[in-house]
Amino acid sequence: MKHRYLPMTEQDETEMLKAVGVNSVEELFVDIPQSVRYEGIMPMSGALNEPALLKHMRQLSDRNADFDRYTSFMGAGIYDHHIPVVINHVISRSEFYTAYTPYQPEISQGELQAIFEFQSYVCELTGMKVANASMYDGATALAEAAALASAATKRKRVVVSRTVHPEAREILLTSARGLGLEVVEVGYVNGITDLAELEAAITDDTAAVLVQTPNFFGCLEDIRPIEKLIHASKGLLVMSVNPLSLGLLESPGELGADVVVGDAQPLGIPASLGGPTCGFFAVSEPLMRRIPGRIVGQTVDSEGKRGFVLTLQAREQHIRREKATSNICSNQALLALCASVYMSTLGKEGIREAALLNLRKSHYASGRVEGSNAFSLSFTAPFFNEFVVKLPAGAEAGSMNAKLLKAGYIGGYDLGVAYPELAGHLLVAVTERRTKEEIEGFFREMEACL
Repeated sequence: MKHRYLPMTEQDETEMLKAVGVNSVEELFVDIPQSVRYEGIMPMSGALNEPALLKHMRQLSDRNADFDRYTSFMGAGIYDHHIPVVINHVISRSEFYTAYTPYQPEISQGELQAIFEFQSYVCELTGMKVANASMYDGATALAEAAALASAATKRKRVVVSRTVHPEAREILLTSARGLGLEVVEVGYVNGITDLAELEAAITDDTAAVLVQTPNFFGCLEDIRPIEKLIHASKGLLVMSVNPLSLGLLESPGELGADVVVGDAQPLGIPASLGGPTCGFFAVSEPLMRRIPGRIVGQTVDSEGKRGFVLTLQAREQHIRREKATSNICSNQALLALCASVYMSTLGKEGIREAALLNLRKSHYASGRVEGSNAFSLSFTAPFFNEFVVKLPAGAEAGSMNAKLLKAGYIGGYDLGVAYPELAGHLLVAVTERRTKEEIEGFFREMEACL
């Protein structure tokens, strides 16, 4: 019996088979040898009615460790931050929820205004002159920054710190192969970039230094000496930042950054099993015309009324492909709207307060580690809301996380996965959502796991 939701009827099937000149569906696969075909019935249940199917799907979803039922100390790029309820209300409006991309500005004024405000907020946070309409995520934004730096300097070598998110570095390497870029990685000392190794890696052919702060270990990089080193060789400084941390820290623009990228997930975007998120991309004014994607601008019409337009869209769909700054074809409009609503709802003082709560609670938690006989802090460099915990000799991070999950906690990221030299170390994140009781309970449970 045909499933009632399938639009194709038996008559439709008969007519299509006749049109292509075969008598059965089986004849369409005649070129596939019997030896490689699947024989028998696929291992799946029989047909389920609607109530049974819904029950089955709920059972599957309950196997996910979500932030509602578990207390999360996992960060590593995706964080459990407070999301004001107004965000979901705004982004669920059909005008935004169904919008694809504003190709026709004259009928997309609301969407364009939202993007314009996102750009403005990003400029405010980063201290940069120009921001684009958003990127797919922070990791791809970093790769795009390397491409921009190479094109702007006409150099083919980029230097990246190993303290940059390992997934972002993987994406950078993938993009570099297509662009013919040489990627040089430099190590770290005490959780931050090794300045001596960095200085040795910078040559006259270096297009940019790519650094992340707070970095993947949660530590704050010392940007000023890095800025001097790369600018002395006439290269560009690319900074990847946590936007929420900028509620407290000196802006990248004040530190001399040429390009600033990052992921807007901390700004009101749900974790959603790891994505999608929303990247941001901001540059100094001289690099404005090299920015990937597009920029929404504000103007006035013939009657003097405020309006919004796509000011810059030097992408392959609009100009000759060889002249395009990037092949990025769209932007994360809905998730950029999440970030815009978050920043407008909290305001400057609210963002500062949220950042301060992250700082204070994470440092309270790190104090709990320092007072422990079982654990220790791996690095002494200043940090924002993440830090690395060294487990006792013989303890395995993966095994501990499995035990923590049974106790209702999502443990820290096992650093041994991406950094073999840090096996037995956990990257622990503490956001504003964590309470003193949760922090104490988490470390008690960690000690019990031993």
